[in-house]
Amino acid sequence: MNTRAWIVFLDESGVSLLPQIRRTYSPRGRTPLLRHRLNWKRASMAGALGYHSTDPDRGARLCFHLKPGSYDTTALIEVLEQMKLFYSGERVVLVWDGLSAHWSRAMRAWVAEQDWLTLERLPAYAPELNPVELLWSSLKKRELANLAGDHLADLADATEQGIHRINHNPQLPWSFLTHTGLTIHPPHPPNLRKDQ
Repeated sequence: MNTRAWIVFLDESGVSLLPQIRRTYSPRGRTPLLRHRLNWKRASMAGALGYHSTDPDRGARLCFHLKPGSYDTTALIEVLEQMKLFYSGERVVLVWDGLSAHWSRAMRAWVAEQDWLTLERLPAYAPELNPVELLWSSLKKRELANLAGDHLADLADATEQGIHRINHNPQLPWSFLTHTGLTIHPPHPPNLRKDQ
């Protein structure tokens, strides 16, 4: 593995116009009602969370993509093209799971032509090793919780607010990374050092 590169974890998740039901507060005796239109339209999100392997002062970086429908190999290649711009062509070691679109023949052929990108595979059945799972959890427990939108644009707006919230708190992306229990070098990112 190239040690002077961004280590980036990528994952996808789906959301729909059916609300993510979460607990909420209400006055005693007034059970809150959540009204929605039983709309099954779906969108897919791709999130990439990374850190620089030798220079943590560059910070944890989060990039995000949202699209109607679901991801296939072609759509994921488009995401990776945007990620290349996001990381300005710097070397990236991309860590993701065994989804068939991640390892399809077309994806492997495209990656073979990329001098900036190296792929690594997460172990099977180990979502706890992917810090992007914590990103999804954070979004679905806050901005998407009990959201009964009428259009996919409502989901997109709420999700964008959540991404801004996470990006504006520099400790939150680092906490997602360190929560996995994976070794991050150097061991104490700048905003999580013990001397603070």
